[in-house]
Amino acid sequence: MEWTGEGLLIGVRRYGESSVIAEAMVVGRGRHLGLVRGGRSHRHAATLQPGNSVQLVWRSRIEDNLGSFTVELLQARAAELIIDRERLYLSQLICELLHLLPERDAHDRLLAMALRLLDQPVDAVAVARFEMSILDELGFGLDLSVCAATGVTSDLTHVSPKTGRAVSRAAAQPYLDRLLVLPHCLAGSDAASPDDIAAAFRLTGHFLNLHVWGARQIDPPSTRGSLIALLTQPH
Repeated sequence: MEWTGEGLLIGVRRYGESSVIAEAMVVGRGRHLGLVRGGRSHRHAATLQPGNSVQLVWRSRIEDNLGSFTVELLQARAAELIIDRERLYLSQLICELLHLLPERDAHDRLLAMALRLLDQPVDAVAVARFEMSILDELGFGLDLSVCAATGVTSDLTHVSPKTGRAVSRAAAQPYLDRLLVLPHCLAGSDAASPDDIAAAFRLTGHFLNLHVWGARQIDPPSTRGSLIALLTQPH
């Protein structure tokens, strides 16, 4: 078995004395792992960094095996990320979130979103929407288009923490202490204050914890809180 494809490196871990197992999101193939023989050598060091885009050749005698990667650098981002805290934390968060996806299931929309996030100035709203898209592709998407209680599609201000469905201002009044705030930036508005951005991450974080991190008994990415703190600082 053999295939060639472009991918985003999202993880590298040691294997044996000289090799590594590389993890990449590959166009048309999703999250894929492969052994890179000699991957701990100086020659491979600059290439095998999470956040880099690479050309991959995967080979295996049997399709279900781990297989091996031959890796060629296409776009180096790691050096730029290291000198920019926001972009470094963002890259680490993206890699951790993509790691949640089932192995070998194509998620090209998420991969395209991740590459756009990595190649442009850090956009807090786009990061929150990326987390929403992760939830959606894992089968836990939020419905923020219509009020769960009344069916109206306007003046939606809150979200049920159990169902992930929107609630209108009028319907929310008796239950304000139980509901999550629906931030303007996720409800169609272009404006995004620090408080609005913080509310967006509280919303996505709640459902990621409910359905993914808590359910799998894993900790949220360690850099997520640090990134949110930087993105919600008043300018």
